[in-house]
Amino acid sequence: MNPCLLCMKPIKEMASWQSFFGLEKKKTLCDDCSKRFVRADIKEEGDVLDAVHSLYEYDDAMRDWLHQYKFLQDVALAHVFGDELRRSFSSKETIVPIPMHPERARLRTFSHVETLLNAAKRPYIQLLEKTNTGVMGEKSKQERLGMENLFELAPGAVVQPITYRLVDDIYTTGTTLRHAASVLKQAGAARVEAVTLIRSIQK
Repeated sequence: MNPCLLCMKPIKEMASWQSFFGLEKKKTLCDDCSKRFVRADIKEEGDVLDAVHSLYEYDDAMRDWLHQYKFLQDVALAHVFGDELRRSFSSKETIVPIPMHPERARLRTFSHVETLLNAAKRPYIQLLEKTNTGVMGEKSKQERLGMENLFELAPGAVVQPITYRLVDDIYTTGTTLRHAASVLKQAGAARVEAVTLIRSIQK
């Protein structure tokens, strides 16, 4: 029995013909840990960012997962939501992950958004570069909304007049995604949508 990626308890799985032939995907969480996460499925439309779909609520369970994944660098936890993230895309979408600033990427040792997409087994292209090292989660809402553009096109990036799907781990005010969408649209994108794993619901 493989262990749960969060609590490390053995995962009990029922035998089936899919598992016998190796066709059934191995579970990464036990039932108790799986029940802790709350689906949000929030879908919104906008102007610069044409549409955004957020999969899960930002609650205590998700806060614990995000801390262990991003800040304790437990990259195996990307597989917890790999299947759910993969199902949120169509087969032919052009996916663009929100990038980290190179300095922060060196400190963290891995790109958390790209690692999520790798776990979801979805190809992506990196068209953007982050221009500052600021952490959005450490800024107030007013500070985030008042920031100058956070991104620029990566060297050699070619933006087509098509729809791009941005991907980020968490949506708070939407500032990060709107800044990224603005750069892509100014470069010629016809439409920019987004998927985020988590939605922080402002109360």
